[in-house]
Amino acid sequence: MANMQESLALAGTMRGHNDVVTAIAAPIDNSPYIVSGSRDKSLLVWDLTNPVPSLGDGTVGTDYAVPFRRLTGHGHFVQDVIVSASRDNTIKLWNTLGECKYTIGGDMGGGEGHTGWVSCVRFSPNIQQPTIVSGSWDKTVKVWNLTNCKLRSTLAGHGGYVNAVAVSPDGSLCASGGKDGVTLLWDLSEGKRLYQLEAGSIIHALCFSPNRYWLCAATEESVKIWDLESKHVVQDLKPEVQVSKNQFHLCQS
Repeated sequence: MANMQESLALAGTMRGHNDVVTAIAAPIDNSPYIVSGSRDKSLLVWDLTNPVPSLGDGTVGTDYAVPFRRLTGHGHFVQDVIVSASRDNTIKLWNTLGECKYTIGGDMGGGEGHTGWVSCVRFSPNIQQPTIVSGSWDKTVKVWNLTNCKLRSTLAGHGGYVNAVAVSPDGSLCASGGKDGVTLLWDLSEGKRLYQLEAGSIIHALCFSPNRYWLCAATEESVKIWDLESKHVVQDLKPEVQVSKNQFHLCQS
């Protein structure tokens, strides 16, 4: 584990939410904006180049940036951004002006939406076939056509609620995991299950490596990294201190 450690310095703190922050999204194009989601049922768009006001005594505050736009509309707390998912069983699509452009599920779902809390949602990076993938406590993963917000396929196979979904860098694969401690790999274009990987405990987060054929899963006990060609664990990272029952591991690419 030591060879994967690096020294990180805190650049600053961003304050604006009134409850626990549940998700953060940052663009890959060096944009100065990031978006955060919270249990206060809102999204905040942050401008990292926006100077923080001074405290009036010649010193600068400890905050790193200030939010310039708040997006509200969910009836329960928000899990993911800037396509957002919530415990109100809906997915919302937003523009950067803070306007909700479309709602999937709930009263507007046409019977195609999730029947339980939507716990996670991800964009596919495949620009030729705009897609979003969502996971839910109804034990399913749903694939949506982003051009018309219509359901493309429902992927069933989990024995418990789904906590996490991830889409591969080329947009061809989806991984899902949750309560049953199993990661399922799916072919997004055909909507079929390929194989499964045993994690051994509840999966809280998943991410694909951007430059290797690897998949990372954050579980209750450790962070596992699989080589998807051999389907073997290449590294199992465990904390050096005990994690309490109210804490859990996360992974992000």
